Amino acid sequence: MSFGGPIAHLGYFQKEFVERRKWCNAGTFAELIALAQSLPGPASSQVGFALGTLRSGWLGGLAAWLGFTLPSALLMLAFAYGTRFLSTGFGPDLVHGLQLAAVAVVAQAVFSMQRSLAPDWQRIALAIAAAGIALFAPAHVATLFAVSVGAVAGLLIFRSRGSKPAESTAVERTTLRLSRFTGVAAAVLFLAILLLSSLLARLAPVQGIAIFSTFYRSGALVFGGGHVVLPLLENAVVAPGLVSQQSFLAGYGAAQAMPGPLFTFAAYLGASVQPALYPAVNGVLALFGIFLPGLLAMAAVLPFWSGLRKSPSIGAALKGINASVVGVLCAALIHPLWTSTIRSWKDFSIALLAFALLTHWRVQPWIVVAGTALACILLRLV
Repeated sequence: MSFGGPIAHLGYFQKEFVERRKWCNAGTFAELIALAQSLPGPASSQVGFALGTLRSGWLGGLAAWLGFTLPSALLMLAFAYGTRFLSTGFGPDLVHGLQLAAVAVVAQAVFSMQRSLAPDWQRIALAIAAAGIALFAPAHVATLFAVSVGAVAGLLIFRSRGSKPAESTAVERTTLRLSRFTGVAAAVLFLAILLLSSLLARLAPVQGIAIFSTFYRSGALVFGGGHVVLPLLENAVVAPGLVSQQSFLAGYGAAQAMPGPLFTFAAYLGASVQPALYPAVNGVLALFGIFLPGLLAMAAVLPFWSGLRKSPSIGAALKGINASVVGVLCAALIHPLWTSTIRSWKDFSIALLAFALLTHWRVQPWIVVAGTALACILLRLV
């Protein structure tokens, strides 16, 4: 049900795993977001993987990744085989309703996280500064730059006060079940696959190896996730003629209507490579190729994070990072969600009602998502 892109996904995670299930608290959740934004790969998938790891070790992390990825991956594979239902009839109205729901979900997440992560004027100021950076800095470095500025500002402001480590984050539920050996092994594997897959793709002219290598390299080199990966993918598959420009854009349009991570666009692209004897196999190879580096990067960092966060300096920096995350989420709410979705007073009214249902009446997100989609379809009929 997590429609709306990576920032919306984090809103759903906040509601489901922090507020309702209490797998971790808001501070730890913000740390995971900051970590994911600082690593290559799809940020929301990495946060989901980390939440599963917190809950039940590396198998829990893999289960969380599979659960979060499979819905949109299967839909994108189906679309590669000719599904075009979202471009005709009530499809555009359904998509617009899902986008309006995403606006409400992200607004609810910003509202909730501000109260716990930016409660005083210093951190509110950091959040505003981070929002400005995220809105006006170049897209490919904006989030990382905003988080970095927050870390430095937090260190300067809160370290001098004798800040205790990671205020509000040191709870039993955040104990990690990954060993440091696992972290080192993940880092080595990350680099080894990057080098060996590129070498094998040159030495062995096998389409499957070439597809996996292409998408693994794209996943390993993109920071910020989401739409940032699209230029890399276009250069990787359209420029060499593996996928036509028309097919690429059609798949990108469909990806906007899918729940879950935008990186599942890779499944569509892999299955659309021409010529191909086994499109579904190519789609699966592309899917694993683009997600694997981000998951390995997160697995490499997590075992060392619980030790680092005990440092007073790290604790002070985390206060600034947490406030910056609030600002980054707020910036994403403004652009691209609000600017690309709210087109009229009717859209505003539906989004506002959805926000009220989430925050005041505590309605389940999936009900709000279904309701906003239905409202847009009914408006079309009226």
